[in-house]
Amino acid sequence: MKESILYSDDRSQGQTIWPKFELIPLTMPQVLETVADTFPDQLALYTDDASWTYAALKADSDKAARALIAMGVQPGDHVAIWATNVAEYVLAFWACTSIGAVLVTVNTGYKRQEVEYLLKHSDAKTLIMVESFRDINYGQVIQEICPELAERKPGEDLCCALLPELRGVITIGFELPGAVRWNDMLARAAEISPETLAERAAALSVNDICNIQYTSGTTGFPKGVMLSHYNIINTAKIAGDVFDQSTGDKVLIVLPLFHCFGIVISMLGSVTHGSTMYPMSFSPTKVLEAIGTHRITVFSAVPTMYHAIMLHPDCEKTDFSTLRTGGVGGAACPTPVLEQLKARVGIPELVGGFGQTECGSLATLMQRDCSFEELATTVGPVVTGVEVKIVSPETGEDLPDNTDGEMVLRGFNVMQGYYKAPDATAAAIDKNGWLHTGDIAQRDEHGNYKITGRIKDMIIRGGENIFPREMEEFLHQHPKVADVQVVGVPDPAMGEEAFAWVIRKDPSLTEAELREFALEIMARHKVPRYIGFCDSFPMNVSGKVLKYKLREMAEETLAEQIDGLI
Repeated sequence: MKESILYSDDRSQGQTIWPKFELIPLTMPQVLETVADTFPDQLALYTDDASWTYAALKADSDKAARALIAMGVQPGDHVAIWATNVAEYVLAFWACTSIGAVLVTVNTGYKRQEVEYLLKHSDAKTLIMVESFRDINYGQVIQEICPELAERKPGEDLCCALLPELRGVITIGFELPGAVRWNDMLARAAEISPETLAERAAALSVNDICNIQYTSGTTGFPKGVMLSHYNIINTAKIAGDVFDQSTGDKVLIVLPLFHCFGIVISMLGSVTHGSTMYPMSFSPTKVLEAIGTHRITVFSAVPTMYHAIMLHPDCEKTDFSTLRTGGVGGAACPTPVLEQLKARVGIPELVGGFGQTECGSLATLMQRDCSFEELATTVGPVVTGVEVKIVSPETGEDLPDNTDGEMVLRGFNVMQGYYKAPDATAAAIDKNGWLHTGDIAQRDEHGNYKITGRIKDMIIRGGENIFPREMEEFLHQHPKVADVQVVGVPDPAMGEEAFAWVIRKDPSLTEAELREFALEIMARHKVPRYIGFCDSFPMNVSGKVLKYKLREMAEETLAEQIDGLI
């Protein structure tokens, strides 16, 4: 392989291979081979049980790849993985993408009906899984969906009535009747030569689909987003460039690897920059311990995770001095939370941005030297290689700066489409290649974008367009409000009314007090007609608030009030 030109980074005191903010036309195996050849002794992956240099990561990924070939995995086959942030997840990712298989990531919070739908819809031929997560016993779920598994010998082709495409199950760290244990699978690597693997890797194109991620379902039925090597390698690289990542960085990965932010920005972004990965499932106690023990330099999380860390008693005694940068993603971060985060954790540079699975998780990203005001109020400028514009949702015409409209984008990051959903794909990506995000945004005079709501979340009250995000920012200013989410509910007279769900910081806060406060700072038509108090918001495991659940809660609450009056 051609010798790489190394680039030094004074800030992270490390080196990188590719120049910043340039796209690289490589496949997954080409990326890993380049990094492993250039930095063979660099620590790549660390867990409590084991660690890998980049040379070892390449060798073990290749071993897993050859074992999958021995088990019959063909180019284009879909391999689903239902697992937490374990080392085998990383190995499976590189193994699958090196042999032309498509890795299908499964939400760790899914229960029977959800996982049955995903495995069936995705036509998964192989399932790799851990035993359980929280209160969900994955093994029991799969036995219920596929009782035929127990009737087969491990490695024998499966024939499941509910999942007709599924041919085999691989377990990580536990035994399941009829399934092949991960270590037993690896033993089959001896059946396949390195030359066979090399031929598979050489046949790949940068435009081949390598990953299907199902949308979180916060706004509807999950769809399978098809992403290519080129899509996600360059999304990861550009993000790592903004973070200034290099071999000098230690990256703590707590965002779930089934999520685009976790597997692309955190995991793949670390590999493209030769950084060291420390994956784990989120726990405030373990996160704080890891930051202090391993001297973590890069840490990204969603606002709910940051909030949990700051509330933990160990936060005050944790040494955060090595943290130099971090990401805030997955959801809007309220200004009060950012202020506390800056004060208590003290990460010198926090970076926020905008993305969705359909664009590889990234379209805009703050620069590291952004002001606190920019971080709190915008999602930054567009990233390298991507075009963004704001258009009228009704006419599609371009809108001027500081005007609300739909954000549309196109570039290297746009998905190849939704799996088995051509109509949905056509609705999302127009004939000119613009991805319609469904997000309401505006661009300011400095080129930064601000997300103000979603088209589906937009409340139309008596002909007036009301954006929940704007209302939430106003209500957050009340000193007794810890958090707030606004949704629309049907109204026979006005079409829709706003319902604000509020988590109180002070239990003495009343509806009347908050409404009076709102009337002082908001236009009357923006003041929520209804206010409800709750202890927490329903969320998915990625930390996103499930607004459709809040709508259901609001409608049920209003129905109960009406029943009480009858």
